[in-house]
Amino acid sequence: MVKHRLDYKMNEMGDLKFTTAGDMLKQQERDEIMNRLREGEVTVTFTKVNGDKRVMTCTLNESVLPPAKKDEPLTQKKVRAINPEVCSVWDVNAQGWRSFRWDNVVEVE
Repeated sequence: MVKHRLDYKMNEMGDLKFTTAGDMLKQQERDEIMNRLREGEVTVTFTKVNGDKRVMTCTLNESVLPPAKKDEPLTQKKVRAINPEVCSVWDVNAQGWRSFRWDNVVEVE
């Protein structure tokens, strides 16, 4: 498998614009996106596993996330394998947890 560097530009609004779809994000770029997710809402455009394009407004901001409930397995504190190639986020429009694969990210605003 050939990997290409993901090129991006930051516009005057501070939004990252990825210019090469399907390329792997470098760890530094992932960290920057994660920091933005913790600070507020971020719009991520990515290609779903089935090939569909998806635009999602999401966050990891503690003030927006729902409280953990004991009866919901996804919010319980458990030991489970973490896949570093997948990012789990709160979809602010669907009001639910969603995820995307880092290598399928096309644009971040």
